[in-house]
Amino acid sequence: MITTDILGLTQKFPTPFYLYDEQTLYDKINELKKYIGKYSESEFLYAVKANHNPHIVEIMVKNGLGIDAVSINEVKVGLLAGCPKEKIMYTENNMSDQEMDEAAELGILINFNSLNRLATFGKKYPGSKVCLRFNPDVGAASHATNITGGPKSKFGIPYQQIEEAKSIAQKYDLKIVGVHQHIGSGWIKLDEPILALNVILKIAKQFKNLEFVDFGGGFGVAYKPTQKPLDLQKLGEYFDQEMKKFNLEYYGNSEQKIKLRFEPGRYPIAESGSLICQITSLKTSPESKIFAGTNTGMNHLVRPAMYGSYHPILNLSNPEGKITAYDIVGNICESADFFAKDRLMPEIRIGDFLEIKIGGAYGSAMSNLYHLRSIPAEILIQTDGSIKQIRKAQTFEEIIEVYNY
Repeated sequence: MITTDILGLTQKFPTPFYLYDEQTLYDKINELKKYIGKYSESEFLYAVKANHNPHIVEIMVKNGLGIDAVSINEVKVGLLAGCPKEKIMYTENNMSDQEMDEAAELGILINFNSLNRLATFGKKYPGSKVCLRFNPDVGAASHATNITGGPKSKFGIPYQQIEEAKSIAQKYDLKIVGVHQHIGSGWIKLDEPILALNVILKIAKQFKNLEFVDFGGGFGVAYKPTQKPLDLQKLGEYFDQEMKKFNLEYYGNSEQKIKLRFEPGRYPIAESGSLICQITSLKTSPESKIFAGTNTGMNHLVRPAMYGSYHPILNLSNPEGKITAYDIVGNICESADFFAKDRLMPEIRIGDFLEIKIGGAYGSAMSNLYHLRSIPAEILIQTDGSIKQIRKAQTFEEIIEVYNY
């Protein structure tokens, strides 16, 4: 969806860098609102963990999304980006007392992951509003590491402990305003999100006076050319029908409506971003395998190494070249440092520029300084076509400065 002359940008900004298209962000947000938001009381919380650049977070907030935070600093970046505190939820995961106190002082709703943390909070902040995250004993996702529900998952209060959670809440006069689950992410089929809704509504029926039900998230994108995108229209129609049935049963009438929250995760941001890099070497093995070496690595985009994830890759410099198979690898001294294996690509030459696509989510956010290689700069193509650098690459001096050396 990016139409800007990317090769031209490589003359202005040294590679590697992340490139984002603001219009794509708007398009994806509007798709969610139009289709998934068919139910009138739908709310969307942006997962800051997908991309925490404050410029990106601000775009989400200005488009009406709330904040799904999983750390106190994600809460703070949401506030910094202008999100009202009542639209921020902090889902704790082995939270410390300090993080709990900071969130409480900021007036942020905490989504509790365990009974002991709920009790600790209740003792110190009786009478507060809380949300409860349950583990419904089922999980579903695009990859085993993305499953966040079921008996082997560390996430959530086991659903078998619902009555214990209620008891703790009653003891400390805590008001349970929402229930939440997140069984996994990366869904591109209808089965998983339908299962997720059915699960959380079953849990919600066991609580009175809820303000919202949080479906969680997991909306996937089609990374591979053989994959079909998630049918948002059909899914939104299903959500609308099921929530109308739920309201009738929950309230005993069709006029009252409970809020339905979604955490769409990567969906609004993934396809807006790419990692732009340059080929620095070519090497042929005795088995005739061709390694195309780049000036970036797994420390900048770890998903292929960590999950075996597929990312489309374009040869920007030679798009019409002869199709050849390559292993596209990085500059990190690890055997897992690759972006593609046996990928059929137009001929790659030393000096060519590549675009590693669908990198807007969990790309820059998971990058690190391994080998003391600077985290890439981030560039935003704004809706008017202007270019804005929204993160600079660190110099050696800036990297070393934090060590007080």
